Amino acid sequence: MKFADVLRRLDAYPRTLDDFSVRTVGGAAVTIISTSIISLLIFLEFLSYMQPALNEELFVDTTRGHKLRINLDVTLHNLACNYISLDAMDSSGDTHLRVDHDIFKHRLDLKGEPLKETPIKEIVAVSPPNKNVTCGSCYGAEHNATHCCNTCEDVLDAYRLHKWNVQVDKIEQCKGKYKRTDEDAFKEGCRIQGHLEVNRMAGSFHFAPGKSFSIRQFHIHDFQFSNVKLSHTINHLSFGEKIEFAKTHPLDGLRVDVAETKSEMFNYYLKIVPTLYMRQSDGQPIYTNQFSVTRYRKDLTDRERGMPGIFFSYELSPLMVKYAEKHNSFGHFATNCCSIIGGVFTVAGILAVLLNNSWEAIQRKLDVGKLS
Repeated sequence: MKFADVLRRLDAYPRTLDDFSVRTVGGAAVTIISTSIISLLIFLEFLSYMQPALNEELFVDTTRGHKLRINLDVTLHNLACNYISLDAMDSSGDTHLRVDHDIFKHRLDLKGEPLKETPIKEIVAVSPPNKNVTCGSCYGAEHNATHCCNTCEDVLDAYRLHKWNVQVDKIEQCKGKYKRTDEDAFKEGCRIQGHLEVNRMAGSFHFAPGKSFSIRQFHIHDFQFSNVKLSHTINHLSFGEKIEFAKTHPLDGLRVDVAETKSEMFNYYLKIVPTLYMRQSDGQPIYTNQFSVTRYRKDLTDRERGMPGIFFSYELSPLMVKYAEKHNSFGHFATNCCSIIGGVFTVAGILAVLLNNSWEAIQRKLDVGKLS
């Protein structure tokens, strides 16, 4: 027996002679449809192969030393920039007076259109040493003989610590700088943009009317009006870099309107989940945060306790979510293509046999007159 004859016995795909093959219209239709389905599925599989797959993993957050970056862009439609204070505090209750930041205020009219001027910087970093040896007067509010008040803010802070009323027009340091009345607060709007960098611990930050200061661990805002309309829009709020597919910015675009005569306190409770994103393109890790939100608003017109303002309280989850991009191998792509071809052709062959057998049965009944 020849070796070729032995190989022929191993042939799992014997050919049928053309004389014994019957080609039908139904079989041709099934072939065309199945071929189209195979082409479409292979094309979709190729697109999936070219795009990286996203793997998700959850583990305990053990990172250390990372600051929490707060990116914010908030518009207050009925309160002027000079009357808005932005304050941040951590879980210990201490107010962060000198946090790393870059916050700017943009004045708006009541229609939301920007006024043409240079943005106002909200919090100034540590000032350079004053080379002027002159010691400004605190007008009786100095702590000791060496206490100097060289700026208007120094004098006002000294008076607030003593809980004294101050006449701004009689203070030399405030001349030409502090000419305003509280009625001006409601003639403009303000857009606050920038970012803060704070410690990675539970804390809060808020926007509230009036100059803010602390007395004996009490946080106080100096403002004369009790009814303050705080209609606002959260254009953007995130805690780190923005990732489109993740919930890093669920509050973006939220607008809250307040009735004309209402004074309300707005609370946003944020649950922050640390997130690590590993991109395959550059391999650099991106540390960011996702968060969920619970909103609550409190009406202060009926002498309810509270202060009009927009308050954000956040706490961090001990778990971290990791997203990692990974490309599928070519072997995975080839295996899926073979599965598509074999599966579709098998199902198509079964359908073709069923159609042919059904059509032949109908024809036999027509020939003997049993089917009208």
